[in-house]
Amino acid sequence: MKSVTNIVRRKSRQIMVGNVPVGGDAPIAVQSMTNTETTDVVATVNQIKALQNVGADIVRVSVPSMDAAEAFGQIKKQVSVPLVADIHFDYRIALRVAELGVDCLRINPGNIGREDRVRAVVESARDHGIPIRIGVNAGSLEKEIQKKYGEPTPDALVESALRHIDILDRLNYPEFKVSLKASDVFMTVHAYRKLADQIEQPLHLGITEAGGFRSGSVKSAIGLGMLLADGIGDTIRVSLAADPVEEIRVGFDILRSLRIRNKGINLIACPSCSRQNFDVIATVNELENRLEDILEPMDVAVIGCVVNGPGEAKEVAIGLTGGSPNLLYVDGKPSHKLSNEALVDEIEREVRQRIARQQANNKDRIIPIKDIS
Repeated sequence: MKSVTNIVRRKSRQIMVGNVPVGGDAPIAVQSMTNTETTDVVATVNQIKALQNVGADIVRVSVPSMDAAEAFGQIKKQVSVPLVADIHFDYRIALRVAELGVDCLRINPGNIGREDRVRAVVESARDHGIPIRIGVNAGSLEKEIQKKYGEPTPDALVESALRHIDILDRLNYPEFKVSLKASDVFMTVHAYRKLADQIEQPLHLGITEAGGFRSGSVKSAIGLGMLLADGIGDTIRVSLAADPVEEIRVGFDILRSLRIRNKGINLIACPSCSRQNFDVIATVNELENRLEDILEPMDVAVIGCVVNGPGEAKEVAIGLTGGSPNLLYVDGKPSHKLSNEALVDEIEREVRQRIARQQANNKDRIIPIKDIS
C-alpha cells in the first residue's frame, strides 16, 4: 500500500545495545521488560523468549540485588536478545552485571552516590563497551527538584536528566540514551521535545504507568505517536499493566500505523455494518489469533461489502471483499471466490504460502559481490 509521510527523523548519535544499533539511521527498536522474579531463572528466560518470539529487539530485566545479578548471569547465557539491567542506587550490582555480559545499564549516575562509585561504573561500562540508559521518571525525581518545582513538570524532568547527563559528560562518556517518562501524555511529550534539541544522544520513549491493556495502549499510542511524528524517538516501550508480550505487539502496531517500521501482518478491516456479507468481527479476530506468529510484513485487507472492499483489496498483498459471492484479491487482482465457511482458512493459507515463497526467494537470491560487507 502506498503512503505519504513527512516524518523527518531527529539526528542522533548511534550507540549499540548488544547487536542492536540505537539512534542514527537505525530502525526504531521496540522493547519491553520482564515482570518475573529475576532470581527465578527458568520463568525469566521463558518470558524473554516469548518476547523475542513476537519481535522484541531489546528486553529490560530488573536487577535489585546481588542474588538477582548472579541469576542475571545465568539468564544472559540462555537468550540471544540484548538485555538491559535495571539497577538503582547500588553501584556494585552494575559492576557485577557488566562482568556477566549485560548489554546496557539502566542506572542514573546521580543516584549512585560518591563520585568514585560513579567513576567505577562508567569505567567498567567503557571497558566492556556497554552503553548507559539514563531513565528519568516523574514519580521519582530528586528531592531538590521536587522542592524547586513543587510538582513534576516538563522542566523538572529535563533538569533531572541534564544533571545525570552532566556527570557522564564530565567523565567523557557519550555512550548513553535518555528517557523522560511521566504518566501524563502532555508532560511527557513536552519534556522530550525540550530535551531533544539539547543533546545528541538517542531517546527512549515511553508513557510510564500508562494503565491497563486498552487504556494504556490508547494513551501510549497518542503520546508516542505525537513524538514519533515529530521524528523524535529511537527506542520505544509501551508500558502496560498487561502481559509484556502485548507491549511488543502494541509497540509495533504504533510504528506500523505511522509507516515507520513494518513487522507482522497489517490487518486492514472495516468496522462492519449492515452491508456486511460475512461476520467481519469474528473473521478478523480469528485471523489475528492465527497470524500473530508471523513477523514478516504484509498488508491484508478484510472488508465486509463491495462498497469499499475492491478499492482496499487492490492496494494490498491479499484482500477479501464481501459480496455474493465473496471475492479474494491477490496482488491487487481478483483471484477466486470464497464461501463464508472458508474465509479464515483460505486467507491464512494464502498468507503463509506467500511468505514461504518470499523466504525461498530470499534464500536462493545470489548476492552480488558489491553487496557483501
